[in-house]
Amino acid sequence: MEAKKEPQPPLIDQLREYAELRFKLEKYKAIDSGSTILSGILADVVVIVSMVLAFIFASFTLAFYLAEKLESYSGGFGCVALLYLVIAIIIKVNKKGLEKPIADVFVRKIFKS
Repeated sequence: MEAKKEPQPPLIDQLREYAELRFKLEKYKAIDSGSTILSGILADVVVIVSMVLAFIFASFTLAFYLAEKLESYSGGFGCVALLYLVIAIIIKVNKKGLEKPIADVFVRKIFKS
């Protein structure tokens, strides 16, 4: 008894099927990478917004506290503004040293997946 052999599909059909499967695989990989990057960015945005809100409320708290101690709203808020001015000047002076690490973080986040 001989087992019936099914005819092999022509090589061209096999190559076409392989190419279609390969294309689907790459498409799914791209979707996976894109969704990973998007979810990471979304989570970072939520964290940044939360941190900014906490920073703003902490600034108001400090300003009102200093206003109470100095017995002057303009004095309290002026001290906080002066503090931010000093921080901005320090960041401006050290701008070159800060740009590279921040850019590196973004590049690592994009190519992590």
